[in-house]
Amino acid sequence: MTSELKNRTSSDSPPVTPPSPSPKNPVWQVAKGGIGILLFLFLLNLWVSTATLLNGVRNLFSFGLSEPQADISTLIVEKIRTASDLTTAVYSMETVVPTQQNSNFGPFTFPSKMLYIGYGEVEAGIDLSAITQANVQVSDQQITVQLPPPEILDSKIDVNRSKVYDYDEGFLNLGPNVAHDLQSLAQQKTLEKLVTAACEKNILLEANNRAELAITQLLDLTGHENITVKTSYPSPASCKNNQSKTAKL
Repeated sequence: MTSELKNRTSSDSPPVTPPSPSPKNPVWQVAKGGIGILLFLFLLNLWVSTATLLNGVRNLFSFGLSEPQADISTLIVEKIRTASDLTTAVYSMETVVPTQQNSNFGPFTFPSKMLYIGYGEVEAGIDLSAITQANVQVSDQQITVQLPPPEILDSKIDVNRSKVYDYDEGFLNLGPNVAHDLQSLAQQKTLEKLVTAACEKNILLEANNRAELAITQLLDLTGHENITVKTSYPSPASCKNNQSKTAKL
């Protein structure tokens, strides 16, 4: 009987159901979301700060190449060297040169004579290729250039405009046949006369004046306000040295 009572009791009792979970607390959900946002902002700020710090360190220890900068005096020297043709003074002249060479037969002399009309030119100027940075001084808006002395650059005969006006070997052509030698001698004397006349006409001073004007106008394009071009007085030996060179032609 006792066992029957136990079986009945166990069979008649209702089934036990587990307790349902309690609903979530809305305050906790809001707090949890705020903590997440704060954590995100913290991590974002930490990332930005780290990136800024790394860039600063990179810039501090970087050894990048700076942009090349040209020395202004070097640029001025190169610009001046291109102006050689602008500083050349030219003197041209036509002259009549007589030459003569004799041949002797005992007491008799038989000359051969030539009359040569020579036309030529003499060029004087400044060797601008000799200018170095030592000749150029740059300070703020001031440029000072010291030019070398002028010199005779070239002397030449225009063979197309020069000619033998007269050649005579004397009585019965008994004079020596030296037409070629007399023409060469006449050309040498023509060059000597050209250089002498050019120097007497102050071609070297003219070259100085042309150089001063040309270089000043050229450097005006650099934007500097004050430009001073100093010339050097020509050496008295310039013309003499050139005459000795022409005499050896």
